[in-house]
Amino acid sequence: MAGVGSEKVFENDKVIVWNFVLEPGEETPVHTHEHSYMWYAIEGAPLHIYDKDGADLGIFEVPTGAVYSLKCQDGYLEVLSEIGKGARVPATHKARNDGDRPYREVLVEYKDAMPAGGSV
Repeated sequence: MAGVGSEKVFENDKVIVWNFVLEPGEETPVHTHEHSYMWYAIEGAPLHIYDKDGADLGIFEVPTGAVYSLKCQDGYLEVLSEIGKGARVPATHKARNDGDRPYREVLVEYKDAMPAGGSV
């Protein structure tokens, strides 16, 4: 997921941990998730999601304190956690912070298969 995390804070043979900040109105570059992952929203915001061609995929409301688990498979991400469960987006996309405050999260990518249970 190079180019998305604001700062890589840890990496070993099993995980990569990212600190991620997206200012109001700022958007990520188009990027491709290659691993399943989870994230914790330190400060939530509405994230507007677009596919690689710029088509609008909708707004994903991310509340402060929410924890998400996503499975990456066959070019798509599927939300496994209770909040947002079943939502699917292309693994290649971009996101824009449509809120009025910075969006902040800690994201953990799993280099191998998802941990047992598949969700957090």
